Amino acid sequence: MQRPAATAGLRHVALYVTDLEAAERFYVDLLGMQVEWRPDPDNVYLTSGNDNLALHRSTRVLSGPAQMLDHIGFILRTAQDVDDWYEFLRAHDVELKSEPRTHRDGARSFYCVGPEGVTVQMIFHPPIVTR
Repeated sequence: MQRPAATAGLRHVALYVTDLEAAERFYVDLLGMQVEWRPDPDNVYLTSGNDNLALHRSTRVLSGPAQMLDHIGFILRTAQDVDDWYEFLRAHDVELKSEPRTHRDGARSFYCVGPEGVTVQMIFHPPIVTR
């Protein structure tokens, strides 16, 4: 099977944070990102214009500093590319965590498991792709 079209880059990161409000203030007030979407009180999606940072409230108790990576996301240029990548990775025996689905905001994606157990999202996100 031939590899699908190249990705449009790694421009999406999702983080678990214990203090969502402080994290939002840091990325918005200090780094200049803007709120793109707030689906509920425990999640906020930020952008600087050509990327997407998702902050997800975590209730896990941690001791000391820890990285709170939820997943990384590779931006795809079309919704069809999402389906093509799903079939390609499935054909290469990559562990898939979900099937492709279209989200409420018009994005389309699926999740798989990458090296070292890192969750990878393959995502078509219209606001990012059209920029």
